[in-house]
Amino acid sequence: MESARVNFEILQNREDKLGGDVLTTDEFSQIYEMYFNRVYKYICYRINNHYEAEDLCSQVFETVITKYHTFSEEKARFDVWLFAITRNTVTDYFRSRKKRFHFSLDSITELILSKPSPEELAIRDDEHQAMFQAMVKLRDKERNIIAMKFAAGLKNSEIAELMGVSESNIGVVVYRIINKLRKYLEVGRDRDE
Repeated sequence: MESARVNFEILQNREDKLGGDVLTTDEFSQIYEMYFNRVYKYICYRINNHYEAEDLCSQVFETVITKYHTFSEEKARFDVWLFAITRNTVTDYFRSRKKRFHFSLDSITELILSKPSPEELAIRDDEHQAMFQAMVKLRDKERNIIAMKFAAGLKNSEIAELMGVSESNIGVVVYRIINKLRKYLEVGRDRDE
């Protein structure tokens, strides 16, 4: 997935025009258009509830408006700053609910794929159930990395910046998580046969 970038003229000129304290309607509109889908998909991937994902997405962009004056290009790129806000919003959501994480690929595939036939739905449900069972076995940090990589479409370098580790470390972790999921899925298939 292609990574969206904020028009750097917005970031460079915001201090000239506004003293760095206020986000204009046009600037917000551009940011919202560029990032809404990625933020929404990441949140859906993490919480598996479209209605609550919409609410959380609203909270994220509200925080962008209120905290925009704190953004600094010297500290981090805009998309890294935005996804730090998004990740913190999801973390706060789970803290407030004190629930265990539930994951479903259905919410993500509905956003991407067209409507399948009933036969395809039955097959996909079986596959997704197996994936769900495999994902539940992962640690929360691993599920978070997978959500950032595949739902939000972040690059390894962006995830690394968010997590405070090296890009190569994220590459190795993603590789290991995928292998772990593959093993969980193979074990599940062997039990079914």
